[in-house]
Amino acid sequence: MHTKAPRVSIQTQDFNLADEVARLRLHDPRVGAVCSFVGTVRDRHAGYGSAQPLNTADAVSSMELEHYPGMTEKAIEAMVDTAFSRFDIFGARVIHRVGLLQPLDQIVLVAVTSAHRGESFQACEFLMDYLKTQAPFWKKEQTAEGARWVDARVSDDAALARWGITAVGNLPA
Repeated sequence: MHTKAPRVSIQTQDFNLADEVARLRLHDPRVGAVCSFVGTVRDRHAGYGSAQPLNTADAVSSMELEHYPGMTEKAIEAMVDTAFSRFDIFGARVIHRVGLLQPLDQIVLVAVTSAHRGESFQACEFLMDYLKTQAPFWKKEQTAEGARWVDARVSDDAALARWGITAVGNLPA
């Protein structure tokens, strides 16, 4: 049996895309489109087209995510509210995992429903761009050289700027 899920979940456990989409669509005959994005932990230093890292000392063996309980959920809820005010969408679901994650683990889900695909695609992309720059998460990568915090990227701020929003503060990506 499917139950209605909250719009935002911060959790350590993995998620199932099919289950989340089914809950989001449940009993809503208006839904004609669902767009989803699933981000995974990757070794950003691995060579393209190869499972081998370019520099094995720089290879990411794990990632740890931290957040401020309560504050993080509130910030993401505000992002979802903004998506509802900007796009003609029916439902949205954001799941972000925290804790220790390994390469290939799922880290984030954004799913959006609407009558037509354009609104779903835009709202999904908007939420991801917003999450990358404004959600209060801190990421630490573990490598053979030791642990390092992941800094925010200029490209993430530029992605948010195309929506007419300026990144606020010094939140990590």
